[in-house]
Amino acid sequence: MSQTLRPNLARCPAMMISAPSSGQGKTTVTAALARLHRLRGSKVRVFKCGPDFLDPTILAAASGSAVYQLDLWLVGEKGCRYLLRKAAQEADLILVEGVMGLFDGSPSAADLAEKFSLNVLLVIDARSMAQSFGAVALGLKIYRPSLKVGAVLANRVAGDNHARLVKDSLPPGLDWYGALRRGEDIELPSRHLGLVAASELKDIESRINLAALELDSQRVAATPPEVFFETDDDDIEPATLKALTGLKVAVAYDQAFSFIYQANLDLLKAMGAQIIFFSPLAGHRLPSCQALYLPGGYPELHLEELSANRALMEDIKNHHCLNLPILAECGGLLYLLETLSYGPRIEKMVGLLPGRAVLTSALKGLGLMSAQLPEGLLRGHSFHHSSAVIDLEPLGWAVRQDGASDRREAIYRLKRLTASYVHFYWPSNPMAVAALFSGLA
Repeated sequence: MSQTLRPNLARCPAMMISAPSSGQGKTTVTAALARLHRLRGSKVRVFKCGPDFLDPTILAAASGSAVYQLDLWLVGEKGCRYLLRKAAQEADLILVEGVMGLFDGSPSAADLAEKFSLNVLLVIDARSMAQSFGAVALGLKIYRPSLKVGAVLANRVAGDNHARLVKDSLPPGLDWYGALRRGEDIELPSRHLGLVAASELKDIESRINLAALELDSQRVAATPPEVFFETDDDDIEPATLKALTGLKVAVAYDQAFSFIYQANLDLLKAMGAQIIFFSPLAGHRLPSCQALYLPGGYPELHLEELSANRALMEDIKNHHCLNLPILAECGGLLYLLETLSYGPRIEKMVGLLPGRAVLTSALKGLGLMSAQLPEGLLRGHSFHHSSAVIDLEPLGWAVRQDGASDRREAIYRLKRLTASYVHFYWPSNPMAVAALFSGLA
């Protein structure tokens, strides 16, 4: 564990795992490294760059600790610095999985790595590639000279000879971090919104262990250099609001509703709320509560089970009639519509929102978003494959962080119900969240 120098300063070996593009195997490699160092006796903390709910489930399974998001816009530089410094005080190693390609997006994974002096490990899919592997690695290294790109790992190699070819192609200044073979026993399966969540993979432990042991056999996965993390002041914890003391918040949580930022739950607890989880898929009724949170997820994959739980739907309607707060994000919004269809199946949902939605093969919403609500400005992101037709005048619109005016998401409000495709990052405005759940606008 790293030595704490003073309350607002800590140091710890840290590294970002990035790639030329999405689909190169960053999550597999990050999970393998987390498990490898954990097996060696180290306490590992893993972060995910950018807004993502699925990759963190794999990384949490590999590391044994909750995974938080890091993003210079969504979380903010101060929030990122606080999370990293706190992790450095507790862990022996910090790993940060990048998002998309190293330089993609604004802010990018490269921006985050440079801001916090993180060393970068490149993961490059070596399929259909030999000596060109070195050219790709070199290009990523020199594209931004101020970035600390120091090591490379080859993913999906065909065998030892293939690994040797790509290793020998590396120019001086790039360390070889080993190779992972291609194979269905290691690869992580995916679907339309990304990787399959760890809770749905019965062999997730086997996959992670195989990848970790393969790297361990090569004896090259060294511990990265130490990095210093310092906050702006001496506060060990951020200001804790108690605006929700004693408030019972029911949170839907199962394979249909699982897209939840750990930081959001932490904020509720810090404000004094009591969280009560329940499962619509398991046939649960709505627990006794003063507020309800319906997060995103995969309701489209569980249409029959959700539709069959009519008692819960009536409970939610009664909760709404009592003018109690409900926040529904993306999949939660779909659940509150009159009908939801996926392929040939169409099922009745709760019916609080007058409208319907259809799942499509095309991506319908993507990007970092901000929304000005009556309670305050909240930041978040949108990522969905469904189209909804809702017969309500929107309360307002969430707009893209990059200023794209043709890409916006409606925010709907009925009494104390707030619903949108946007997944909000609550620590971006704690007071707005307190007002949403308690009604203190």
